[in-house]
Amino acid sequence: MSGAALSEAGGRIDAMSDLRDPAPYDALLLLSFGGPEGPDDVVPFLANVTRGRGIPEERLKEVGQHYFLFGGVSPINAQNRALLDALRKDFADHGLDLPVYWGNRNWAPYLTDVLREMTEDGHRRIAVLATSAYASYSGCRQYRENLAESLAALEDEGLEPPRVDKLRHYFNHPGFVEPMVDGVLASLADLPEDVRSGAHIAFTTHSIPTSAADASGPAEAHGEGGAYVAEHLDVARLIIEAVRTRTGTEHPWQLVYQSRSGAPHIPWLEPDICDHLETQHGEGVLDGRHGAHRLRFGPHGGPVRPRHRGEGQGRGAGTAGPPLRHGRRRPAFRRRRTGPAPGTRRERARPGGGALRAGVAGAVPRPLPGRLLPRQGPEAAAGADSPYA
Repeated sequence: MSGAALSEAGGRIDAMSDLRDPAPYDALLLLSFGGPEGPDDVVPFLANVTRGRGIPEERLKEVGQHYFLFGGVSPINAQNRALLDALRKDFADHGLDLPVYWGNRNWAPYLTDVLREMTEDGHRRIAVLATSAYASYSGCRQYRENLAESLAALEDEGLEPPRVDKLRHYFNHPGFVEPMVDGVLASLADLPEDVRSGAHIAFTTHSIPTSAADASGPAEAHGEGGAYVAEHLDVARLIIEAVRTRTGTEHPWQLVYQSRSGAPHIPWLEPDICDHLETQHGEGVLDGRHGAHRLRFGPHGGPVRPRHRGEGQGRGAGTAGPPLRHGRRRPAFRRRRTGPAPGTRRERARPGGGALRAGVAGAVPRPLPGRLLPRQGPEAAAGADSPYA
């Protein structure tokens, strides 16, 4: 699927020119969340994630069971190493002279250590690519806060900190969307022919508190749920439209959520994926007629193909990742306007209720790199005891 095709389906990123001059940047920092790489790492890692929130160690051990189920190893570090290698190879293959470093917020290699290394290597203007595709406190501002803290730490050490610019969210970039389109098409092809055309597609993502969602972008520009919900709906529409274009079938679909944590009285984005499966089962979508088929089955017997497996859940089929999927699109470090002026109101379907109909998403103003921001209070985090914030 080309960049132009995505644009027609509601995307706002056209195919980029073959840029080989990264100026004014002299290095790229791949910045990620981090994750444990063994059982002994789990609780210290979670202590880093929840630092300053007063979460008792017993609660961290309880949450750590999600990691212990997989040997205490998160897949995120291995995925970042693969992405790091792919970026370096891609840059070298296309004559882009830009060193690439990797740092994490919550585990080794730690952000401050990597920025110190980059400073000592002589880099003065750094582009930062965060491995979070969507707008939210935890997916954007918290990265900026951590960058500000690390730069301040370097200054306290007597070093002259470099200038850093965090690149835009890439949620609707063709290289991010295309692998998910391919994964959905592959899953549909695996379904028995007599149920394929009526297959319901559930797009699942990490839930966050509704207050955090509303703060992810102004409601007057994005609607209920802020930019976090709006961007996920945009991606879902892009995928659904691409599937319709290739198969001739417009599938019913729904944006749903997973991995809620924290105090039960704090509202989070819904519907939960488990509740959604219950509803679909009640409506006869999951009927268990194909028990002999080689698909995974949900808790109600219906064939389910998992997509977008999250942190700590093991490897999922069709996850967007290396090798790079950009065709002739080289990384562009220029600040690009990808929507109308801030404040433009968009009309969109709300995330709740029944299946949402696919449609062309309106334009959403995109955040541009800017000055680093001071740290907010802990109330801005995604749940007082959420280790996934």
